[in-house]
Amino acid sequence: MAAYIIRRLLLMVPTLFGIILLNFLIVQIAPGGPVEQMIAKLQGMNVSATERFSGGGSDTGAATQMMQQQMTGGGGSSAGKYRGAQGLDPEFIKSLEKQFGFDKPLGERFFLMLGNYARFDFGHSYFRDRSVVDLVLEKMPVSISLGLWTTLLIYLISIPLGIRKAVRDGSPFDVWTSGVIIAGYAIPGFLFAIFLIVVFAGGKYFDLFPLRGLVSDNWHDLSWPSRILDYLWHMTLPVLSMVIGGFAGLTILTKNSFLEEINKQYVLTARAKGLPENTILYGHVFRNAMLVVIAGFPAALMGIFLTGSLLIEAIFSLDGLGLLGFESVLSRDYPVMFGTLYIFTLLGFTIKLISDMTMTWVDPRIDFNAQGAR
Repeated sequence: MAAYIIRRLLLMVPTLFGIILLNFLIVQIAPGGPVEQMIAKLQGMNVSATERFSGGGSDTGAATQMMQQQMTGGGGSSAGKYRGAQGLDPEFIKSLEKQFGFDKPLGERFFLMLGNYARFDFGHSYFRDRSVVDLVLEKMPVSISLGLWTTLLIYLISIPLGIRKAVRDGSPFDVWTSGVIIAGYAIPGFLFAIFLIVVFAGGKYFDLFPLRGLVSDNWHDLSWPSRILDYLWHMTLPVLSMVIGGFAGLTILTKNSFLEEINKQYVLTARAKGLPENTILYGHVFRNAMLVVIAGFPAALMGIFLTGSLLIEAIFSLDGLGLLGFESVLSRDYPVMFGTLYIFTLLGFTIKLISDMTMTWVDPRIDFNAQGAR
C-alpha cells in the first residue's frame, strides 16, 4: 500500500501540471481579459462623469477633463490589442498591462505562476484587493457546511433505503419508493429551493426559515447552544434543496450493488448453512456491495462541494466558493480562478487517495500494488 501511495503522489505532479496548463491556455484565448474589464469599467466611469458634470450638454467639468487627459491620447498598438481601447493613451494601457502582469511573455507568466503555486503563494485578486488565500478561507465555511451536511444526509438516507429496496425487491415498498426516487431525480435542486422558499421562507405560506446568510446578524451575541441552533436553522433549506437531487442516484446504485451480491453463490451457500439473514446481509454482502458506493464518494463529495452548490448559494444568498468561482470567471479574475483551481484539484486528488485507502480497509483483499503491476 505504501508503494501505491507514493506512486499516486508522484503521478499527481504531471497531472496537476497538465490541468493547470490546459486551463491557462484556454483562459488566455478567451476574450474579455482583466485589462478589457478594467477598460470597460473606466470607460463607463468616464461616460457617467461626463453626463454628471455636463448635465447632458457639450461642456465637461474639470474632473471629467482630467480623467480624459489621463485616459485618451493618440492611440497605438497597445490600445489596438483590446476591445474598446481605441482612443486611449498607449502608456495608460501599458500601465494596466503591468498592473495585471501582462507585460511579460505568456510562457514566463505561466512558469512564474507555477513557481508561486509550488510555495502556495496564490497572489492577490485583481478586483477585490485581497489575497486569494484570504478569500478562499472566508468563503470556505459556507461551502464546507453545504458539502458536508448534504453528503452526510445523502449517505444516511440512500444507503439504508437502497439496502431495504434490494431486500424487498419487487414489493409495494420498492415500487412506491422508486416513484419517490424518480420524482426526486427529476426535480432540479434549484427548482426545489425556490419551492421551499415560497412555502417555508415567507414567500407565500409560512415564514419559518431565514432567506439569506449562514447565520443571523446577532450570531456573536448568542450563547453557544443558540449559535448552533441558529446555524442549523439557516442551513435547513439549502441542504434540503441539495439533498433532493443527490439521494436518488446513490439509492439506485446501492440497491443494484446489493442485488448483484445477493444473487451470488456465496450468499446462497451462507443461507443453506442456516446463517441469520442479518449476518449474511451485513457481515458478507455489505462489505462487497459497498465498494462501488465508496468508489463514487470522492466524485459525489467534490461535485457537491465545488459545483453543485453554485445555484443554491445564489438563491439563498450564501457567499461561498461556488459563487466566488463563478464571479471570478465572469470578471476574469485570474489569480482567484487559477488559485482555486489549484487548491480544488489538490483537494480532489487527496480525497480520491483517501477513498482508495478506505476501500482497502473495507475489503483487505483489494491490492492496488498487484493491480498496478498488471
